[in-house]
Amino acid sequence: MVFKGRLDDGRLVAVKFLHDSKGDGEEFVNEVMSIGRTSHINIVSLFGFCLEGSKRALIYEYMSNGSLDKYIYTENPKAVLGWDKLYTIAIGIARGLEYLHHSCNTRIVHFDIKPQNILLDQNFHPKIADFGLAKLCHMKESKLSMTGARGTPGFIAPEVHSRTFGVVSTKADVYSYGMMLLEMVGGRKNVNSAAQESSEKYFPHWIYDHFGQEDGLQACEVTRENEGIAKKLSVIGLSCIQILPMHRPTIGKVMEMFERGSDELDMPPRQNFSQILSSTQFECGNHEHD
Repeated sequence: MVFKGRLDDGRLVAVKFLHDSKGDGEEFVNEVMSIGRTSHINIVSLFGFCLEGSKRALIYEYMSNGSLDKYIYTENPKAVLGWDKLYTIAIGIARGLEYLHHSCNTRIVHFDIKPQNILLDQNFHPKIADFGLAKLCHMKESKLSMTGARGTPGFIAPEVHSRTFGVVSTKADVYSYGMMLLEMVGGRKNVNSAAQESSEKYFPHWIYDHFGQEDGLQACEVTRENEGIAKKLSVIGLSCIQILPMHRPTIGKVMEMFERGSDELDMPPRQNFSQILSSTQFECGNHEHD
């Protein structure tokens, strides 16, 4: 539950109450510990917190334009933001993630990157919020030890569900970021179980089916003027959601991809879960016999 408030000095704030804090308040401690270490233009600022008995509250800077999902899941998603603004927002989120993964004094893996956790200020500059599921790890460590999956269905990387796909690392955030980019392009959820066509049900497959056709991505309100932006966001998004983490770019590489022209980016291979799963199990079996 989030309320709008005002501090004595006149600053507007968002006060987030965590009434259903799990057990010993792990989510609350996570959020304070992780975001308290950050200072970046694309990370929401924590002004303070309150801990009184079972009551827990976090005081954040107020973001007047709310969360990104308000704008990308509407009937006419490109009307308010437009492609140029969407592109700028995508780069801003990547910069925030690069800071968390590589520039913060302790590496932070967010584990819940999704449109609802991207807040927009009065100028539509994006800021990553909600660090309740975040994990801290030392800069020297490349993999995380964790029990159970964490995150939001549709944005959780395969290796977070099952270690069969690889170790859990910052690449889990890259996967979530890629899924979010594709939802920004499509103006819809990536999974639509009500759709008739199988490729309509899973938006990344729809992009592969339409990318090379003459109509291109017209169904996503793409015109000749903004085709380059839509293609670039699509290719970067598809690169980020490669099933095996070793095939995904780091967020630093994603930043490099944004600096290149859309024609310079190669379309990543289309993913087949069952094929990859059988090949990884085959490799695991071989290693066991070595």
